[in-house]
Amino acid sequence: MANYTLAKTELWQGRESEEQLYLHEKVKFVDLESPELQLQERTVAILGYACDVGVSRNKGRAGAVDGPDAFRRQFSKLPNHLHYNTGLVDAGNIECRDNQLEETQELLAEKITSLLRKRVFPIVIGGGHDVAYGHFKGLLGYTGTKRTIGIINLDAHLDLRSNENGNHSGSPFYQIGMESREQNFPFKYMCMGVRSDSNDRSLFKTATSLRVEIIPREVFSIHRREVVISQLQKFINTTDHLYLTIDLDGFSSAFAPGVSAASPVGFSHDIVMEVLKTIISSGK
Repeated sequence: MANYTLAKTELWQGRESEEQLYLHEKVKFVDLESPELQLQERTVAILGYACDVGVSRNKGRAGAVDGPDAFRRQFSKLPNHLHYNTGLVDAGNIECRDNQLEETQELLAEKITSLLRKRVFPIVIGGGHDVAYGHFKGLLGYTGTKRTIGIINLDAHLDLRSNENGNHSGSPFYQIGMESREQNFPFKYMCMGVRSDSNDRSLFKTATSLRVEIIPREVFSIHRREVVISQLQKFINTTDHLYLTIDLDGFSSAFAPGVSAASPVGFSHDIVMEVLKTIISSGK
């Protein structure tokens, strides 16, 4: 079964000040299932997706279930540069119990839709990349099917594998693509940092069928910044909203050694920062 758990306040620790100089001093803790929940506008919510069942189903190495809390331990120590009118809340974790991945994705979608209706900006920390399906469904539940949500995935993998035998970490965008045909909503998907050694021919064939835009790892580099940003901007211009998801296994193992599919030939942080600037400046 899927389960929602409150945040562990003890994870948020660091240097102490009297002026909220650090994020652990800024953060507040909320219960998304409380009928009395009220959140100020301009609030960012951290929501954990503590699940790696999809990784195991996809024959990967388990361990991502610990990702959300590991993130909190490190994030909490950082300096607070948020505007004083911007709220930061920890909204707890969505957990997968008894191998019920599909139910967990549905619960995540419900929470995302609820947060967006409260004008809260959700940042979801996984967990396996099956998080993307639940997150997108939550966005779709908020925007409706008439608006175009552009999916931007920074990843070595296309994640277009079939979910014939159940959802998993390699199938989220295949699922979204198939549902877009069934439910008649636009499917716009750009995958940046794709490696041929991480995707077989059938996956590239599926990408062609679904008109996926691909920027290969060889191009996804700070040395090709102009090409990358130009293609990204053209993609952004065709959308109403953007959904950004970053799979850590896309990074070189010099930056992300602890992922399920580590590789020394992944991309670097510098081009990712340029992509983030472009996405943020779009306001979408």
